[in-house]
Amino acid sequence: MLSFALGIGSQNTQGDWLEVYYPAPLLNPDASLTDAAVRALGAPAGSGVVSLLPEHCADLAQALRDAGHPEQASLADSLAVSKRPLVATFIDSDAAPQSVPEVYLKLHLLSHRLVKPHELDLSGMFGLLRNIAWSSEGPIDIEELPARRLRARLEGRTLSVDCVDKFPKMTDYVVPTGVRIADTARVRLGAYLGEGTTVMHEGFVNFNAGTEGPGMIEGRISAGVVVGKGSDLGGGCSTMGTLSGGGNMIISVGEGCLIGANAGIGIPLGDRCTIEAGLYITAGAKVTLLDDQNQEVRTLAARELAGQNDLLLRRNSQNGRIECLTNKSAIALNESLHAHN
Repeated sequence: MLSFALGIGSQNTQGDWLEVYYPAPLLNPDASLTDAAVRALGAPAGSGVVSLLPEHCADLAQALRDAGHPEQASLADSLAVSKRPLVATFIDSDAAPQSVPEVYLKLHLLSHRLVKPHELDLSGMFGLLRNIAWSSEGPIDIEELPARRLRARLEGRTLSVDCVDKFPKMTDYVVPTGVRIADTARVRLGAYLGEGTTVMHEGFVNFNAGTEGPGMIEGRISAGVVVGKGSDLGGGCSTMGTLSGGGNMIISVGEGCLIGANAGIGIPLGDRCTIEAGLYITAGAKVTLLDDQNQEVRTLAARELAGQNDLLLRRNSQNGRIECLTNKSAIALNESLHAHN
């Protein structure tokens, strides 16, 4: 079994799942645990989603306790008083998700740091997720929002909608240890934040993306992009995701890199690379290579530099061309920025 989790979630008035919170998702759980859960719930073999009633929780808790898994048994006991929909989700292999509970379990695995970006199959997930109004009264199906807002007003309450999106913010579900997040709305569930990561107010981290940590993120980490240890993304900078025109090239940032303010990359960077502030490097951009004496060597497309170490990319202020030098004296990042405790 790849993963198993007990969760509590939200449904619309038609009984369709909107979201699921898994307090303690498991990766590669012991077979005795999943076997006990399958027997107690009468679940079919293989991947699947089983809706629970509170009265099922006592039997499930006892089965898990008998199988030698007291922590999951205690979780099952705590769910017995729930007034919200309950679910047990089993994933036996890493195939494309088939339901909202499966999508949310995979997103939880990422944000709990149990897997890293690109290690799970998330294909087709957008078609499974609904646009949801994330509100002061929880997630609401966008088509049901007008009626819910009116009901709240009639009952003397103001229903506030924070955002309308397919994804919730990560910190409503998972808060990883050793991180700082200045504006929690800018980190989506499914982000992977390594210990020592700081995401400042203008930073953004998408799902299936993130940082190895430590690092300072004041720019955008798009879906699928991973930033290596000790790298900083300056204010307003951007990394191009495959959904933004990057094609099949997987964008990444190596260790000890610095992307300047308002700069951006459309190619993967190796270690110890620096991008000058304001310079956006796309894969097809023409770059002039310079030697140690600042003499022109040749001109090439930026994609030919993909993944190489110790590069300094800048724009010549006199003639406007993009130039690349070997960055042997890579900027030492300020360690105090990465101190969290």
